[in-house]
Amino acid sequence: MGTDMNNLFDLAASCLFDADIPAKLQTTHEAQRLAQRGDLSFSEPGQPKPISATLFPEKPVLLIPKHMPRRRLGSVEGKAAFFHALAHIEFMAIYLAWDIIYRFRGLPEAFYRDWLRIADEEAQHFTMIARHLSTWGVCYGDLPAHRGLWLCAEDTAHDVLARLAVVPRCMEARGLDVTPDMIAKLDAMGDTSGVTVLQRIFDDEIGHVERGSYWFNTLARQRGLHPEQHFKSLILAYHKAKPKGPFNREVRIIAGFTDDELDWLEDDDT
Repeated sequence: MGTDMNNLFDLAASCLFDADIPAKLQTTHEAQRLAQRGDLSFSEPGQPKPISATLFPEKPVLLIPKHMPRRRLGSVEGKAAFFHALAHIEFMAIYLAWDIIYRFRGLPEAFYRDWLRIADEEAQHFTMIARHLSTWGVCYGDLPAHRGLWLCAEDTAHDVLARLAVVPRCMEARGLDVTPDMIAKLDAMGDTSGVTVLQRIFDDEIGHVERGSYWFNTLARQRGLHPEQHFKSLILAYHKAKPKGPFNREVRIIAGFTDDELDWLEDDDT
């Protein structure tokens, strides 16, 4: 069967199984334009390939998180390393958005439209950070990066609820907790353009986590599960322990967390 570049799942495959970065960004933006014009097909062309077939660029070199060098924002090298790490997070977020589309079939069209919009926004974020990195003469791939986010994708490739719990509602939600402090530090250093980039990412990520919460709760209820209890059990199953705080409670509420979930996350005794 040939590739239909008006079909969402074929477009997803072209992004996941081709390592070319400019082509990935262009295809992501074009897919969103097709969706907005009403020219995108949502028919499902066959079974997805295994997640192990996903292709990544040769650079950056990927390390496990504990082997990543420490970075401090106080130096030019430190700021470049920080934004390179952020570029990698956003680049992997493009893959994560496309993979949740590609891998989990038979879901409502609105689900796929939400994650396509998210893929498009993640691609915009990546481009913004890459432009900011270039002011220090650094390109994405010049420094090592970690495999943490994609390991979470591989672990949850069999279950959309596990994917939603672990990626948007745990890994990405962590950004809601830590980004305001990073914005304040960059502001104090006078990095106005860096602040602008981080603020845009933070604002969009609230919506991304909210969509993760919405679809987790919706699909859990459709399966006859209690969303809050199932979220807790999945986090413990995949993370072996609850994520560490402090948590940005006010913003997490906006992003779809319940008081019960936040009380549980903050309680050291459970």
